[in-house]
Amino acid sequence: MPRKPNYKFERMERDRAKALKKASRLEAKKEKAEQKSADTQSEQADAPATDGDATE
Repeated sequence: MPRKPNYKFERMERDRAKALKKASRLEAKKEKAEQKSADTQSEQADAPATDGDATE
């Protein structure tokens, strides 16, 4: 005899899994953005300061 479907529970499980996946993607995106900004800042700090009028 087949089981009785529990549509509400199944929907809640799908929504929970979807929210978890979305949160993990958002976290990865934030980490990648922080990494990129840190790399950019370190490159700017390592680069020598140049002025536009230093061509003389």
